[in-house]
Amino acid sequence: MLKTRLFVLLFVYFGLQCGYCQTVNILGEIIGNGNIENIHVTNKSSQLFTVTDKNGRFNIPVKQNDTLTVSSIQHELHLLIISRDNILAKTISINLEDKIIELDEVLIGKLLTGNLLSDINKIEGKAPINFFDVGIPGYAGKPATQSERRLYAATSGHLVPIINAITGKTKRLKNHLKLEEKDNLLRRIKYNLIEDFFIEHPLDKKLRKDFFYFCQEDINFMERCKGKNGIEILKYLQERLVLYKLNLKSNKKL
Repeated sequence: MLKTRLFVLLFVYFGLQCGYCQTVNILGEIIGNGNIENIHVTNKSSQLFTVTDKNGRFNIPVKQNDTLTVSSIQHELHLLIISRDNILAKTISINLEDKIIELDEVLIGKLLTGNLLSDINKIEGKAPINFFDVGIPGYAGKPATQSERRLYAATSGHLVPIINAITGKTKRLKNHLKLEEKDNLLRRIKYNLIEDFFIEHPLDKKLRKDFFYFCQEDINFMERCKGKNGIEILKYLQERLVLYKLNLKSNKKL
């Protein structure tokens, strides 16, 4: 009798464990300000993706411990690891934070006309002396971006880096710098290669923006594209397009 009970308990336990390992379709809801339609939701573990409807709802296959990324232009990137409770409930609710875009500083001075003889009289003060004028070495490399300057300021000194690490400011700045680097790389790819790529690999214009989000969310995006030549990047885009089209077919079946 004892052996029978033990067998039943083990059977139920392993049955539950296997249940958590199975893939289930989970219903999600996005909560946030502004437009919550067409927000990109990607299962990084399975490389499946979907987009939200006009009410911010979506449906995507997941397993326990899968990682979902939720991204849009106007919201901060959100990561979510699927828990056992999510699998049991088959629903999730995700709150998105608005993305704060800070503009660079603008210096306001006297209006110049373009006429050198006229404009030179409006210039006040002396030209600054640089390190070339006095014959000393100095940095002449690429100027740091605003995000890079902020990260440097947050990690310099003695007490400030500790405070910023505790409050999470350093982590946020690093994440912002990574996103900025990804955005700049994607912008260069679209500017230089988009016409050649879609001539060889046609895709509906309405889906192209979504396709590039799909590429950008890939964990291998920077490794495969940063510093690579056009042929290597085109090969990567071709591989991602195959996966993208498979995901489109999969979403239509759900």
